[in-house]
Amino acid sequence: MPALKLFGRKWLAGTDDLVFPGLFEIILRIIWLSLMGTVTGRYYRYTWTCATGGDFVRVYLIGTCVLLAVVLLVLIALVCHSARGSIVDTHARRHVPLLLGIKLILIIPEVAWNVMGTIWAFTTVIDCPNDDDFTNTVIDILVCCDWVLFALAVFGIFMVIDPIGSIKLRGSQPEISIDTLKHKKVTRIWVRRFRWFFCWLIRDKQSHEAFTQVAGLFSSMFRNSDLVPSDIIAGCVLLRVKQKRESREQRRLELVAEQRLKYTSDVQEAFQGLPSWMSLETANHYARLAIAPYGCHLVFLEYCLTGIFKLLRLMTCCACFRAKKTIVIEDNCCLCNLAGVKFFSKKTEDEIIYVTFRNRLFELPFCVIVDHKTRAIVLCVRGSMSVRDVFTDLTSMPEKIEAEGVPEDAMAHKGMLMCANRLKKHIEDAGILDKAFGQYPSYNLILTGHSLGAGVAILLGLLMRRTYPDLKVFGFATPYKYSGLLSLEAAKYTESFAMSIGVGDDFVMRLSIDSMEELRNQLLSVLQSCRLPKYRVMVNGFGYFLFGVPSRDLESTWRNDIPSPTHRHHRVLLQAENAYRNPFLYADVANRKFTKTRLYTAGRILHIAYKKKTKEDKKNANPSDTFEMRWIKPEDLTELRVMPRMFKDHLPKNIIKTMGTVLGEQRTEIVEFTELTII
Repeated sequence: MPALKLFGRKWLAGTDDLVFPGLFEIILRIIWLSLMGTVTGRYYRYTWTCATGGDFVRVYLIGTCVLLAVVLLVLIALVCHSARGSIVDTHARRHVPLLLGIKLILIIPEVAWNVMGTIWAFTTVIDCPNDDDFTNTVIDILVCCDWVLFALAVFGIFMVIDPIGSIKLRGSQPEISIDTLKHKKVTRIWVRRFRWFFCWLIRDKQSHEAFTQVAGLFSSMFRNSDLVPSDIIAGCVLLRVKQKRESREQRRLELVAEQRLKYTSDVQEAFQGLPSWMSLETANHYARLAIAPYGCHLVFLEYCLTGIFKLLRLMTCCACFRAKKTIVIEDNCCLCNLAGVKFFSKKTEDEIIYVTFRNRLFELPFCVIVDHKTRAIVLCVRGSMSVRDVFTDLTSMPEKIEAEGVPEDAMAHKGMLMCANRLKKHIEDAGILDKAFGQYPSYNLILTGHSLGAGVAILLGLLMRRTYPDLKVFGFATPYKYSGLLSLEAAKYTESFAMSIGVGDDFVMRLSIDSMEELRNQLLSVLQSCRLPKYRVMVNGFGYFLFGVPSRDLESTWRNDIPSPTHRHHRVLLQAENAYRNPFLYADVANRKFTKTRLYTAGRILHIAYKKKTKEDKKNANPSDTFEMRWIKPEDLTELRVMPRMFKDHLPKNIIKTMGTVLGEQRTEIVEFTELTII
């Protein structure tokens, strides 16, 4: 960091990114030089007996050894200079571009000498003794390896090309700023990338709108920050260390102890005074239905080896030619996805009224199930499972939502609102719920879903409350995703009919545009305050992943505590006198906002957290997790924390397991009374 400047352009790599590739190539070149030295020592005297091409072979052998030695020296110097200084101390690595330029220029004579080696090894132009099998084998292998290394070098260059690295923008209109022109240029580049990489998506107005919005988000997030991909990885490692350090400091100040008083392990205490429909047992029951629309894909994901055997008995062979009790849209001939719905929901085909696996931009699969246990018609919406769903997630601009009871000027996540409107139209046109309630008129309507499906279910509940005023929504890992779900007043309105459950450090419930922008600013801050070189951060990060963060690293990592760029009274700006140390923090980066409207997670939110193990639990090596819970406000999910469990806690299997563990602890809890001796 900042981005490497070479040959008059910027690249998507930093001057400190060459340590590990350089070490790999040094090891390869040492082996290569040893083998070539051995070949030269063994075969050089035979070159004088060549009928033709003896001089050619001698030049090749000696020249290859000299080239390898020179490249090896350049690589050693390059690695040593790339490893110098902290991440932002580019002055210590000022010679890296020159050394890298020399290394790239040396590719030209290397290619020429490899052509000579190819001619000797694979043609009959050179007539030399060929009875030395060791020499023949080594030359053949090394020539092939050299071409592979050349191909990898070309591929690496294309991978780190910055498309706008050499573009000099000059505004044709004085009133348009250079930053605005660059934003438009970067957005167009991202749109072009999406069209190439996702060419199989339907090209229509909606896909173009999705591509444009996502491209604008990517451009707005890191434009002009001079961050390269490795900086983001290193920043996440450092941010994990910083957050653990802050947690330790909070424990010292007993701030965490006060917050923990809000949590409880008693389910009855947590749900005291709430409506009867809002219970953990009911939520746990509907959670198994919420994951049903994932179908066979989730079965194969959770049961990689045995998934097919779990579905075999639930499949319908040659279903295309047989009558079906359930209306199934866009499943395969064996109804594998329907088998997945049966597996997760534990329902028979008679209880599954309607299933569609049609997945398009702003269109999600869903199923309608009759649940006799709770006397309800359950509409289950699938969460993110495809690239189309990701673009639905990322189409995050706020859109006005109009529904009965919703506060005026309420805003919602645009992608999810479009999904909810389409789903509502589909249900009404097909008359799905009318048919279901025609058979079971006394049943209630329940909407449920996981992740993206939970957000769409809540918005659908808002749109359908006029028709079904008694409907209830159960959302699991309800997204705060990319821009939140609803504006604050609308989110509070949903608390009367919607319940959301999140577990632990689930990143989706915290991932919003605001939290991503805050994360970006924190990354810039921790990168600036780190005093370790990037290669050390990467090695430490691998160790943290395996063994956790040791206490000594909580203090040794930092140069000082530099305030976050978003702090009210502190802003880190680019200064001329320290430009070599901090060239990447621009004032507009910290202040840049993709949208001015902030959206929040909807419903009444129950957060189930991992209970901190006591010394006694650690001493007894108790591996099982215990949990505690509390009701939180939408405003509490505003900080994105880098934690080891943040991906695992979002998985539906982990959410169901957690709720089952909490309920199991309530059922099996035994109160032990100590014996009292009366004197």
